[in-house]
Amino acid sequence: MSTTADPLATLASLPGAADAVDSMRKSVDRVYGHRIMRRRSNEVTSEAALRGARASAALAGADWALEEVRRRSDFGVDGEPRTVGAALRLTAEAGQLLSVWRQSPLRVLARLHLVAAGGGTQQDSVGRPRLAGEPVDEPLVELPLPDADEVAGRLDGLARLLLAGSEAPALVVAAVVHGELLALRPFGSYNGLVARAAERIVLVGSGLDPKSVCPAEVGHAEQDRAAYVAALEGYVSGTPEGMTAWIAHCGRAVELGARESTAVCEAMQRGAA
Repeated sequence: MSTTADPLATLASLPGAADAVDSMRKSVDRVYGHRIMRRRSNEVTSEAALRGARASAALAGADWALEEVRRRSDFGVDGEPRTVGAALRLTAEAGQLLSVWRQSPLRVLARLHLVAAGGGTQQDSVGRPRLAGEPVDEPLVELPLPDADEVAGRLDGLARLLLAGSEAPALVVAAVVHGELLALRPFGSYNGLVARAAERIVLVGSGLDPKSVCPAEVGHAEQDRAAYVAALEGYVSGTPEGMTAWIAHCGRAVELGARESTAVCEAMQRGAA
């Protein structure tokens, strides 16, 4: 990353990044300005959480219909049910970790992996970055895997960057957190779910989406897995064009999440009429 005092702000100044931020901001403002949000925001938040978890699980290979997620309860079964259960648990947990994130992002990441893994993986590898030689189960992302030493160093660098603070817009910070975690895949499992939960924490904790009604996970899934991976490759490339493409992709994901919750508000309004 840049050696300037605020490298995240440098990313925000890349051509196209400001446009992505502005476009996303309009979508967020639109849903927050909806009349339903003044009276029933808790319901919108709950629905956004469910839809976000469903979408994150879909990106991890468990693409269930929303109504199936609503009715099922067998989330401890191996395979897709466990993935959906992990996504649901992470979405519920993320909102409880905002204050801890500001003090220790790495503690939060460890907690997120612990919550996601539940009883589904080897317990001695849960909640900590992987060690040399340990495998990674992340079927969606097939990019070269950094070794354990690089993972440790870059995680420490990311934490220092976050704790130092930045003038960059929340979208840029969230995109870097998300992209770095997916690029590193620091845990033996559930890295995608953890990365998307961390993105949510940044967007909510920054004040951009304080009620958590703009689920970026929905937008990432709606743009499809191939586009998601292609945008991530841009981030991993480290080029200005690649970084801008990733930031724009994440911005579009938030826009689509906001649009989803706007549609939920409209449905609630029709039902109340």
